[in-house]
Amino acid sequence: METWRCVRRGYGRCVAGRGRYSMFPYPLKSLGQDWTTPLEDLQRYCWNRHISSCLRWPGHYSRVPYPYLSSRHFSLNCRPPLLCESGAQFQYYNWRPDHLSNTSSIHLSSYIMNSDKDEPSSKRRKRHGTIKRNWEYLCGHNKEKTKDLEDKNVASTCEDSGEKFDFSVMSYNILSQDLLEDNSHLYRHCRRPVLHWGFRFPNILKEIKHFDADVLCLQEVQEDHYGTEIKPSLESLGYHCEYKMKTGRKPDGCAICFKHSRFSLLSVNPVEFCRRDIPLLDRDNIGLVLLLQPRIPRAASPSICIANTHLLYNPRRGDIKLTQLAMLLAEISSVAHRKDGSFCPIVMCGDFNSVPGSPLYSFIKEGKLNYEGLAIGKVSGQEQSSRGQRILSIPIWPPNLGISQNCVYEVPQVPRVEKTDSGSDLAEAQQEKTEVLMAAENVSSRLQHHFSLSSVYSHYLPDTGLPEVTTCHSQSAITVDYIFYSAEKEDAARGPGAEDALVGGLKLLARLSLLTEQDLWTVNGLPNEHNSSDHLPLLAKFRLEL
Repeated sequence: METWRCVRRGYGRCVAGRGRYSMFPYPLKSLGQDWTTPLEDLQRYCWNRHISSCLRWPGHYSRVPYPYLSSRHFSLNCRPPLLCESGAQFQYYNWRPDHLSNTSSIHLSSYIMNSDKDEPSSKRRKRHGTIKRNWEYLCGHNKEKTKDLEDKNVASTCEDSGEKFDFSVMSYNILSQDLLEDNSHLYRHCRRPVLHWGFRFPNILKEIKHFDADVLCLQEVQEDHYGTEIKPSLESLGYHCEYKMKTGRKPDGCAICFKHSRFSLLSVNPVEFCRRDIPLLDRDNIGLVLLLQPRIPRAASPSICIANTHLLYNPRRGDIKLTQLAMLLAEISSVAHRKDGSFCPIVMCGDFNSVPGSPLYSFIKEGKLNYEGLAIGKVSGQEQSSRGQRILSIPIWPPNLGISQNCVYEVPQVPRVEKTDSGSDLAEAQQEKTEVLMAAENVSSRLQHHFSLSSVYSHYLPDTGLPEVTTCHSQSAITVDYIFYSAEKEDAARGPGAEDALVGGLKLLARLSLLTEQDLWTVNGLPNEHNSSDHLPLLAKFRLEL
């Protein structure tokens, strides 16, 4: 309340919180009768533009950049006082009534920072500008070559001899409109018009059309928008669409769309992570797994397994995230399993709500995780506070889930039908009870899966070592979105469960580069005028050897 009183009365607190300085060198009533700008506009200017780094109020986030104010709000030729440390002299600038105009708006002069505690210039709000992303080619002689994304001719840059099937995959969290409005505090840096669905969807569709991926894995696809706009628009571009909405009352879900001309559909396999009979699994996240067959002129072509998911966000519930991941991997194992015991190539996309290097991320890439003594809040790497420090239980999920520690579906035991005398029945029951108790005592704290998965992205820029980010809003800028794929590996490098591991694999030909947090704030973060989600689309091109 003290902070609000300061703003209402026209003075602010210095950085150290001691003393006051006036925001208005002249009383408001002396500014003249021609000034018709509402007091709220001036308060909003002071609140958002220049006191955000020294005032603290409920709902303020240190990552919120300085909002942009156009000349339609103000046209007063003024320079606000620079923020400084306690005890420093405050300077006032030429803010005089004779500079007022009849347009009743204030023109903001450029803001020059001279304090290390001010926000970096990269976070000052920009109204215009586009982010530039390059294609990074990773095959053979073109490994060091990059091109602007305007060059769509990716195929010609990666040529190998022999039979092959090249295809591209995009993973994109398009930001559900309902979720945007329910979490409006994350988008305080945005101008309101860029947050409207009527503005956002044409931009999203333009991106999809421009990149022209063969397979789309979309997250946060709102059901009503999917039926009326998204699906019809994608079908007009030659895509076949499959959609799975979240369970419960959640209005969004995941979609996998693929080009008719490139693939035929073999099977659709939705995965519901919510299990009403298991208290741990009371969240409504879902997954979707498709088995596709390339359309190529040969008698029999190998199939490709495409998976898409959006795991639970809550940073403090790593136990739920790991269980949801295990359920998705079990479904992938069932769908991608071949008769000879191997797996067809796999591409697993989605928003995993986990950062690079976290235990969950490492489990996906390395195929194993010993979670003994691991705090629940540390599983995804998002939780930095002391909350969520309860240790993961062993096992994480109960046996009635029907998924083993190897992340595959367990074969249900067939009950015995032979009859014996009552004494034998009692003995058998006792023996089975003993075996169950012994099994519970010997449960391992080790998880593993049978896939050799690599990440399309390295998550750090090779030149500077700065982290890449896939999502950016008022509170954070991190990587949570991934494209994992079955990488080509020698037999000797096969991971856990080598007897079932994939012998072949996919070759990564190219990827669309990611950006740093600083890069994104030069265009006012996400969403902005040109990028209409708070996530960046991920895009990769693969080669399947036939």
